[in-house]
Amino acid sequence: MKEALVALGMGALQGVTEFLPISSDGHLATFAFLVDVPEMSLALVLLLHVGTLLATFLVFWRDLWQLLKTTLANLAKPKVLLETTEGKELVALIAACVPTAVIGLFLEDRVEDLARTPWIVGVGFLLSAAVVYSTRGKSGALETLAPGAAFLVGVAQGIAVLPGVTRSGLTIACAIAFGLSARAAFRFSFLLSIPVIAGATALKLGEPGVLAHMSWHAWLAAITSFVIGYVSLRALGSLLTRGHFWLFSLYLVPLGLAVVMLSFFGA
Repeated sequence: MKEALVALGMGALQGVTEFLPISSDGHLATFAFLVDVPEMSLALVLLLHVGTLLATFLVFWRDLWQLLKTTLANLAKPKVLLETTEGKELVALIAACVPTAVIGLFLEDRVEDLARTPWIVGVGFLLSAAVVYSTRGKSGALETLAPGAAFLVGVAQGIAVLPGVTRSGLTIACAIAFGLSARAAFRFSFLLSIPVIAGATALKLGEPGVLAHMSWHAWLAAITSFVIGYVSLRALGSLLTRGHFWLFSLYLVPLGLAVVMLSFFGA
């Protein structure tokens, strides 16, 4: 029963925090501190991300289909493709994926140790609060990013692998700073998450013994993260376009301070 409740709790946390700009990894690490989960299995972590990845596909399937359809239709005419909105967005997504992959591979072995240190997670929350607050009253007019700007958004996404640092918050704030409209920044951020999360998941699935440890608790967590993730992603799009994105910083500041205090003064 305890394992099932932990799985439900982690699935719910992943579903909410993967999309809202409050850091899923940071919340999962904090949850693990509080309920004394010594270490999450790789299978559980993978299935949690699979659940939210499927939610992203469900929300953005029309955008993905349009991107694929335009690309295939103009594959033999690259110059024509690059003149379309979809072609420009495809170039931007590729430009952003490169630094994300490099930074992610470089930090991968270090992140697990950092996530076990509460004060580091707390500082990550506070950094996220500052970045999310920076979007207050800001929204550009562009619908696509230039490759150079997209590359820097990819750098931001790579840095967000650190515990407590929000991926959606950093990428959306960075895209808005480069002139994207709030709606376009929301779309670009989550389209960018798909190849990165899918690629990382595929690599981890190839590790020995992962499939053998996918218990029903892990699948329960995945289903929970999918359902709640879908609702959270829809809600975030609405909040962002209404200019309320920055309000999440008001939650992150006391959370970050509490986790730092937890580290120095104990639970």
